[in-house]
Amino acid sequence: MVYTDGSCLGNPGPGGWAWAVPGGRWASGHEARTTNQRMEVSAVIQALRALDGPVVVVSDSAYVVNCFQQRWWEGWRKRGWRNASGQPVANRDLWESLLALVLEGDRRVELRKVKGHSGDPMNELVDQLANEAAAAQSSARGDFNSGKG
Repeated sequence: MVYTDGSCLGNPGPGGWAWAVPGGRWASGHEARTTNQRMEVSAVIQALRALDGPVVVVSDSAYVVNCFQQRWWEGWRKRGWRNASGQPVANRDLWESLLALVLEGDRRVELRKVKGHSGDPMNELVDQLANEAAAAQSSARGDFNSGKG
């Protein structure tokens, strides 16, 4: 199980992403100019790249969770990466990377929604890490921190 979150100070603005395994590893990183949605998707991508085996991703992002639970990605692909309104899908580059990690191969990935800012300790932790990463824009774009929790 891994918890993920993204943050943005301004939208667009400096952003941060974070993931953490309960009682285990964690990582966070940032981008100088991005959006909250990009950071939410980036957090899941980074977690799945770092972790092996079956994974349950817990996120407070309806944008991320609904893409899979409501199978938005199927419509996007059928419509040539256009949304239901006929507009280009936002953040297509990240979605393509995430879809490859979730759908390709025999790895089992499940996404679950958690209500943000509801007192869930792990959700609060990744929220804090993502916000700290967004605020710490002193390093080069995309740098990250990691550790054991």
